[in-house]
Order: sequence, then structure tokens, then C-alpha cells
Amino acid sequence: MRRLLTLGIFALAPCWASASDLPKVVSVNLCTDQLVMLVADPDQIVSLSALSDDPRSSSMAQDAAPYAKNNGRAEAIAITQPDIVVAGSFTDPALLGMLREIDIDIAQFPLTRRLDEIPDQLRDMGKVLQQQDRAERLAKEVEAELAQRRPVSDTAPLAAFFYPNGFALGEGTLSHDILTAGGARNLSVELGFSGNGRLSLEQVVLNQPDLLVGSPRYGGFSRSEEMTTHPALAAYPVLHSTSDWTCGTPNALRAVAQVAEQVAALRHSEKDTK
Repeated sequence: MRRLLTLGIFALAPCWASASDLPKVVSVNLCTDQLVMLVADPDQIVSLSALSDDPRSSSMAQDAAPYAKNNGRAEAIAITQPDIVVAGSFTDPALLGMLREIDIDIAQFPLTRRLDEIPDQLRDMGKVLQQQDRAERLAKEVEAELAQRRPVSDTAPLAAFFYPNGFALGEGTLSHDILTAGGARNLSVELGFSGNGRLSLEQVVLNQPDLLVGSPRYGGFSRSEEMTTHPALAAYPVLHSTSDWTCGTPNALRAVAQVAEQVAALRHSEKDTK
């Protein structure tokens, strides 16, 4: 998939001559926050997005704690004088347009939809930040892990994404790829879903999945969460997805391991009942 980079990151100018001259970066996106922290030297990081240290959103929340945070406003970012701003493909175009008007370079990174896109995301960030060697090492580690991946079998446990309001994820999403890499089939895909969609409580119960994938409940009352705790679902094991499922970084491999562990437990339980 063609990366959505809004400048020629493969030939950035000027070329930085020494470690002290490495480009200073601001990130305004949760996923680019994490790519930056993985690839950059700490003193390259001017600021990260406001979500970067939220453990419910970021799998690198603790790593982000020492860094300054930005509010996503062009004026505040400009004052810090970064060499480059990294953003997501859906970052507010008005923000990016204002930054370009004052000659701040922008690099946009696409939404990761497959695990095998992660190595190129790392390499692209390495080029942006003049950290190609570090990025290449990380990319090769991910590729080595993915090389051990096996196709999901037709007899694999069936999992159903069932988030508040019945939100579900189908083919063409990172969560689907994580699920199948961990050895489970996706009910959404078997029902013909692509991308994001919704499952009804009735669809879940009628298809009798072996496992539900959902989110932990937070404090307070939410009507959208009520259907996920319906008594009809009480017997189903639930795997709570974490922030590792959110972004295309090496931490997504921990989510794969989380699924694989649950699949192994289901298979072990199945053997015990025979």
C-alpha cells in the first residue's frame, strides 16, 4: 500500500550532519507518537500528542510520560520550532495546512491495516528522523516474528468482536489481522463484514462463537455497554483487547500473543471435555 507521506521523506533536506543536528519532531497522532518513541533519540522529541501518556489509548504510555505534550494547535506547535511534524492520514487538514503555510514540514503516516505493514512504517519513520539503522533493526525483528505466522485453520476457534453498541471489526483492519495471526477465526468476516460494522446480540448468540473480544468496562453507566454484558453472553469467555491492538507498532505482536494464549486455553479446555 502506498504510504501517505506529504513530503519526500526519502530525500529530506537539509541533511543533518551530526547527532546534535538530527531533526526535531512533534507528533500529533497517537500512533506516530509510538513510532517516534521507538525510533528517535529522546532529545529529538519536542512533544507528543495529548493521548500519548493515556494507558487506555497508548501501549507506550509510561515511555511517553517524560515528554512534553502538545494540544494539536498550530500556534502552540509553531512556537516550539520543530523541524518536522508527523501526523496520521486523518489528522485535521486545517492544522496541517496552517503548519505548511509557515514552512514546517509534514509527514503523514497511513492507518495500519495489516501486521506486515509495520516494518515499512518503522522504516519510513526512520527515514523521516534520520534513524534508519535503528528502524531497520526493529523492522527486521518484526519480520522475523511474522515469518513464523501460519494461516488460520477452518477448525480454529471462532471469535466475535463485540464492543459497546455491538461495534465489530472485519477484514481489512489491524484487529482482524491480529486475531487471525493469533489463531482464531473472525465471526464478522464469516458474516461478510469488511472494515468496521456492528453485530447484533442475536447474531452473536445464533452463531455461538467460542470467544468474545471486547473492552473492559470503565466507571459510571453507559447504555452502549449494556448489550455487551447481557445475560445471554454470560457463558462466553471474553478477551479484553488492550492498547496493543490500536497502532501498527511492534507492540501489536503482544496482542497476537494474547490471542494465541486464549486460543491455546480454549483448545485445552476442549480436550478436557472430551
